[in-house]
Order: sequence, then structure tokens, then C-alpha cells
Amino acid sequence: MKLPDATAAGKVLMGLLVLLIVMHILLLLRVIPYEVVWAGKIEDTSMLAVHETSALAITGIFLVVVAIKLGHVEAPRLKRAANLSMWIVFAYFAMSIIGNVTSEVSWEKVISVPLSTILALLSLRVATQN
Repeated sequence: MKLPDATAAGKVLMGLLVLLIVMHILLLLRVIPYEVVWAGKIEDTSMLAVHETSALAITGIFLVVVAIKLGHVEAPRLKRAANLSMWIVFAYFAMSIIGNVTSEVSWEKVISVPLSTILALLSLRVATQN
């Protein structure tokens, strides 16, 4: 079986990261109920704001890292950092699989486990690109 092209994997990864950013914004706006995320541990809207703002920032940074790695953002000085950071992105999504599997919220198991797996595999493919 042939692995997908790293550029194609990166484009899909970027699209999914944009969708995650939209999801985080919808959670902040309370369009999506916060009880279905963070393993159901969010107790109030201030806690939601902290967690979702952090998640939004991290996802945005990941998007920039992928864009630099793929050459969509010209940042020659950051290319080496982007190469290393892609491995961090991969590790983050790989660890999120574990968190989602152990969640008590069924939505996270049904939706987030497959999504985290796809994100981890796409991140791995982009990270292994020379």
C-alpha cells in the first residue's frame, strides 16, 4: 500500500485544523454545548473560555506549522523549527487518542477518536516529509 503524498496529506490536515478552529469558536460562542467536550469536565463558562481559548491558540499554531512545513508560508528561518514542531503536532494528536478513548463522554469516543487518529496519521506523514 502506497502512502499518500505528504503535500496532499498536509492539505487535508490543514483543512481539518481549520474545521477544528471553527469548532472551538462555536464552543466559545456556546453554539455547541460544552458538556460534550473535555471529557465532560468543564464546570462553567469561565473554565470553558480558558480551555477553548488555549485549544484555539494551539490549533492555530499547528496550522501555521503545517503551512510553513509545506512551504505555503515563506519563513526560511522557521523551517527547522517547523520540522521539529511537526513531530510535536503528531505526538499531541497521538496522545489525544488516549484521552478520547478514556473519556466518559460517548460523543468523544465516537467522533474524536477517529478524528484524532486521522489527524495523528496525517501529522506523521507530513512530519516524515524531507
